[in-house]
Amino acid sequence: MKKTTYLSSLLILLLWTMPNAFAEDFPTAPPWQLTTQTGKNLSLSDYQGKPIILHFWATWCPYCKKIQPKLVELAKKYQSSGIKIVAISFNEDEGATPQDEIKQRGYDFITAVKGEIVANQYGVRGTPTTFFINRQGKAIYKSTSSDVNNPKLELAVQEIIMP
Repeated sequence: MKKTTYLSSLLILLLWTMPNAFAEDFPTAPPWQLTTQTGKNLSLSDYQGKPIILHFWATWCPYCKKIQPKLVELAKKYQSSGIKIVAISFNEDEGATPQDEIKQRGYDFITAVKGEIVANQYGVRGTPTTFFINRQGKAIYKSTSSDVNNPKLELAVQEIIMP
């Protein structure tokens, strides 16, 4: 019991002190609505009550291609929690087909397109940028790294899947 309490306290402390942590003046993930490549509406409210990995990316971004397998690995590892990866593509080249690119990479997470306004709303400056949003809609961690060995990624997932 003491070990569990200690580990939980350590996890919370690490998440609060992370240098890439989400700005404190922006704790609730702003609502948004976009469409997918096929024209289906997609919004943050579609995932209300679920832990979300919100991944901003572009098809031309080599760093996005590097981090995506890790995000998929984490989502699979914790899939029983209901965690979802939701991607937003922005700053794409003319004719880019982000959802097709995701499928070609062997993934099945959904991607909204033309997400420039939402990227601005979230203060995204480049790709990849990934937010970890808990069940209460609070963005508890922001990562701008493509370091697949960053232990903070899994710690953030463990934090957002908590009931």
